[in-house]
Amino acid sequence: MENQSYEVKINGSGIHEMNALIGAVKGIVCLAKQKSCRQRWNIRPSEMSINTLNPIRAIVDGMKLTPNPEKPMIALSIGDPTVFGNLPTDDKVLQAMKDAIDSNKYNGYAPSVGYQKSREVVANFYSCTEAPLEAEDVLLTSGCSQAIDLAITVLCNPGDNILVPCPGFSLYKTLAVSLGIQVKLYTLLPEKSWEIDLQHMESLIDDRTTCLIVNNPSNPCGSVYSKEHLQNILSVASKHCVPILADEIYGDMVFPGCTYQSMASLSSDVPILACGGLAKRWLVPGWRLGWILIHDKNQIFGKEIRQGLVKLSQRILGACTIVQGAIESILNDTPQEFYHRTISFLESNSEICFSELSTVPGLTPVMPSGAMYLMVGIEMEHFPEFQNDVQFTERLVTEQSVFCLPATAFEYPNYFRIVVTVPEEMMVEACTRIREFCQRHYRTCSQDSNELDQ
Repeated sequence: MENQSYEVKINGSGIHEMNALIGAVKGIVCLAKQKSCRQRWNIRPSEMSINTLNPIRAIVDGMKLTPNPEKPMIALSIGDPTVFGNLPTDDKVLQAMKDAIDSNKYNGYAPSVGYQKSREVVANFYSCTEAPLEAEDVLLTSGCSQAIDLAITVLCNPGDNILVPCPGFSLYKTLAVSLGIQVKLYTLLPEKSWEIDLQHMESLIDDRTTCLIVNNPSNPCGSVYSKEHLQNILSVASKHCVPILADEIYGDMVFPGCTYQSMASLSSDVPILACGGLAKRWLVPGWRLGWILIHDKNQIFGKEIRQGLVKLSQRILGACTIVQGAIESILNDTPQEFYHRTISFLESNSEICFSELSTVPGLTPVMPSGAMYLMVGIEMEHFPEFQNDVQFTERLVTEQSVFCLPATAFEYPNYFRIVVTVPEEMMVEACTRIREFCQRHYRTCSQDSNELDQ
């Protein structure tokens, strides 16, 4: 071949072509370097997993829990009514599940939002004149926890904030923080049976507040809000145009003399996502069937929120199909006597616990009105050996083999929570041991002064 020479013109458009060529070559070289630079394994957990923290687990796992070997352990810490076997669900509920299994109709996948018939059943069960529901207003979920997860996720973006009760169920914060959502805690008032400090709650609202969570009846407080108080909460939400996530998993689990009303039945304009499920009222938390009830009288949520919930439900095909198949019989055939018997037991145990601990120096129990819990205040100044409620409850396990959950787990220090679902004889024994423990460690202010002088 003949030698040929080429002249490269670098003026005009030629410069741009050359620069583009050089840039492309550099990009290929850089990409090659990037591909070749990974010489060792370096797998890191996601930011979401790093930011996910269960406060209860964080505190309990850090406690030194060594029970007294001479005393059998009494756990008053677990919010599972089935643990001790004294609160079985009703036979009708069990038969409904057996029938659903035997039918062979519910072994496959269901729509992500649940079977249409099952949604109709839930809608009919909870629909009322003040807050009517249709099947399209119901999403079935894998327990109330997933319902809360979907509700928070559909309403909030990273950088937004939600208002959460304090003390309150720890899952709200666990879910929100993992999604980059700020949690603002509003105060509950023990001297007013854990009503919301409405002035404090309202002061937390700003332009990035996208959700107000209201838990009624309450975990961990066992409180049940009056109609007037619920209306006052709705007034604040309406004034600032903030939707409500109503956690009503303990709905209707109220003691005689109290009346439960859903948030939606009192709302004239505030849109509400009400979360509930079978877990507590029907005493089957392991069956994992929950729901979201969409209450939107004025179409404020509109199609977007509904469509968002449907899309989010498609990430995991949630609610157990067998339980969905049984839901009609569970809701419609469970006898009222079953509900009454459960409530009667919870009230009796609550009264025993409250009565016994009310006379223990240094403790201030707050009588609940529903749910399965009772909160007890610790006058820490009379227990100088302990710095906080975590140390107090930790030593209670060591000496008396009684485990109560320190309320620091609910971001409310110097209290502890008692679950009142244990058998009556265990409740009586636990209260006796708590009394012995407090009598051993209680110090009057004068005793403290004398010891310091010595």
